[in-house]
Amino acid sequence: MATTLEIIKGISQALAYAYDGGHDERYTDDGEAHSFGLKREEGDPLLDKRIADGFGVKLSGDKLCIHYHSEVQLKDVHSRDFESDLEKMINDIAKFIKKEYKKVTGDSLTLTAQEELEAIVQNTSRIRSWVQAHRWYKIGGIKDVTAAGEASKDRLDKSMRDWLSLGKNDAAR
Repeated sequence: MATTLEIIKGISQALAYAYDGGHDERYTDDGEAHSFGLKREEGDPLLDKRIADGFGVKLSGDKLCIHYHSEVQLKDVHSRDFESDLEKMINDIAKFIKKEYKKVTGDSLTLTAQEELEAIVQNTSRIRSWVQAHRWYKIGGIKDVTAAGEASKDRLDKSMRDWLSLGKNDAAR
């Protein structure tokens, strides 16, 4: 069983090829393509005009949040499948993280969706819009982490508490 630090290091290493151009074997140091399903992967990253999209990952306690942002046209926002396309994109990113984690560490990573997808769409013109979406996942195997906002239990050693209490007694005199 991996420790919390090993799991976080594995996730960090799995995301090492998530930069723009990491999907093309010509631009990676290991000569291997690392495709994670973004729209910007279509075409050559240096020569073609592409859609600006990307993702980021945030860790908080035993949870991982995948943030996805993309440039979209207004007609796509009003499509019936817009929200399901966003969910599919974030799920593809989660699959990519799991696959790369397995390559890096040899262990499998469990990500369980915790909440519904949250998305906000903002328009930049009458044609173009910008979407930002995120979804929280629970990371399997992390047990010894206190979630943000929860009270932590007192972990001071007895000798440290005794030493601190000596200072209180001297100040009272």
